Amino acid sequence: MKVGVIGASGFVGGELLRLLVTHPKVEVSMVTSRQKAGEYVHRIHPSLKSFINLTFSDLDLDKLTDSCDIVFVSVPHGKSNKIVDELYKRGIKIIDLSADFRLKNPEDYVKWYGWEHPFPDMLSKSVYGVPEFHREEIKNAQLVACPGCMAVTSLLALKPLIENDVLDTDHIIVDSKIGSSGAGGQAGSATHHAMRYGVIRPYKPAKHRHTGEIEQELNLLGNKKIHVSMTPHAVNMVRGILTTNHAFLKKKLSELELWKLYRNAYGNEIFVRLIRDKNGIYKFPDPKFVIASNFCDVGFDLDEDNNRIVAMSASDNLMKGAAGSAIQNLNVMAGFDEMTGLRFTPVTPV
Repeated sequence: MKVGVIGASGFVGGELLRLLVTHPKVEVSMVTSRQKAGEYVHRIHPSLKSFINLTFSDLDLDKLTDSCDIVFVSVPHGKSNKIVDELYKRGIKIIDLSADFRLKNPEDYVKWYGWEHPFPDMLSKSVYGVPEFHREEIKNAQLVACPGCMAVTSLLALKPLIENDVLDTDHIIVDSKIGSSGAGGQAGSATHHAMRYGVIRPYKPAKHRHTGEIEQELNLLGNKKIHVSMTPHAVNMVRGILTTNHAFLKKKLSELELWKLYRNAYGNEIFVRLIRDKNGIYKFPDPKFVIASNFCDVGFDLDEDNNRIVAMSASDNLMKGAAGSAIQNLNVMAGFDEMTGLRFTPVTPV
């Protein structure tokens, strides 16, 4: 397949290209960047030198349509929708890495992003790009909207508990810790080294926009309104997410019963690993051991005194949280083995 990447000069675009240039089933035909047009890709992403000899080009939808079977759109939130709408009309398959088509209710864009969606009719045409939730729909989709990084990490920890209806769904707390690459490649006053190093910094402690995705997808699983309270923290690492999800069980369940729920949910899922080692050093999911991979590690601990389950999950925000999910979705859409282009172990130590 011939693929194009729109907006490939940032962290996510670079990670996407890293995966695409070694994917055995695709050829990268066109790479665009408004700011870097005319520049060799490897000058912006030095790690790709000798892997790709293309230059960034300006966005030309006619050339893109003529040269690509599928297009990845990796531009900022709010900038993707017009591009996607035009590509959709041209019949091109699209994998969008922005938030512009993740939510199904147009009113949610006003609530979570502060703007009215210009193409509300398109929201019903997109599929939320988590194969562990929507694999069959993704197979036949023309437009797939990749999930938010903290959203997908939390969702995979909570999915078995919601679909088996064992939680008090009015009180679910999502606590996320994320590395600096989650802020994107554009520098800001809070992101340069002197201000970013050594921090555990809460930001948007209430009403973070990924809450909308989490509630939407859990509502579909549980067939009822589910309330989630989410707080993210920026922490002192470059890549990785650790999500600690606190929830309360509706009835007493043993550790073994909970393990059965998780094993039944993920026994056949190649990118979800169940982690809980009572004897090892690393007893629970840890982002250090998923870096540069598409794995999401999931585990839990049980607080019997308070009937509370602590469901933990770890992922690489640039991989399962962005580019890795995009490649997994590509594989599902094209009928490839889902591990194609993603068949490697995490990098350690980092």
